[in-house]
Amino acid sequence: MADEVIVLDHEYSPPANRVRIALKEKGVAFVSKQEDLPNKKSSLLLEMNPVHKQIPVLIHNGKPICESLIIVEYIDEVWNDKSPLLPTDPHDRAHSKFWADYIDKKIYTSGRPVLTTKGETQAAAMKELISSLKILDAELGNKPYFGGKTFGITDIALIPYYSWFYALEKFGNLKMNEECPKLVAWGERCMQRESVSTTLHNLYETCDFLLEIRKKLGVEYKARLVTQGNQTQLAHRLANSVEISEGKQSEVLEVPAKKL
Repeated sequence: MADEVIVLDHEYSPPANRVRIALKEKGVAFVSKQEDLPNKKSSLLLEMNPVHKQIPVLIHNGKPICESLIIVEYIDEVWNDKSPLLPTDPHDRAHSKFWADYIDKKIYTSGRPVLTTKGETQAAAMKELISSLKILDAELGNKPYFGGKTFGITDIALIPYYSWFYALEKFGNLKMNEECPKLVAWGERCMQRESVSTTLHNLYETCDFLLEIRKKLGVEYKARLVTQGNQTQLAHRLANSVEISEGKQSEVLEVPAKKL
């Protein structure tokens, strides 16, 4: 009997993106059930995650697993016949989990104020974010992935935020190529993986998504033209809402009614 795998998520949720990427790396078929957050939390979400009431939730044969990095580790242990996401060596495994946890605690916490505030609050958040990104850039070094030649849990923890890089440049005046060139090259490398490219929105769609958040929050930012290849797009108007993160990091953000 085939496993029943369901993911309670949303397409713009970085933690949920981690889960979908991990499942795709393993070749596990799953059903994605998009949550209409915060408008209405489904009865299934409330049943499966009664403590935090947050996405993502992995439901495997009727049993829930919550918190994205815990889910990724669970996926690696259950479907262990291909594409290992964590090293087998105890030290290397602990090292990978340390950096995944670092990303979980640092990048979203400082990145969101850069994208959703202005003035002194934004400047302080930008300073902290740049420091964290530079630390990650140094840790990556010249390796193709954080774990060396193997795409793993640390990469999965960070890659959903790669789609924020363009927005960080526009809203926070961050020059990613100058500050963190290795991370930029790493992000482009990861986007060549099918598991990543079929999960994440592109940089420009994400920027438009975050632009609308700024408008809803009353953070002024003039409409701009976004150039992508030979096409010039005006920032899209978006609707609806979703809580994009989990646990203590939960925040309400505006998202489009449909994928652009």
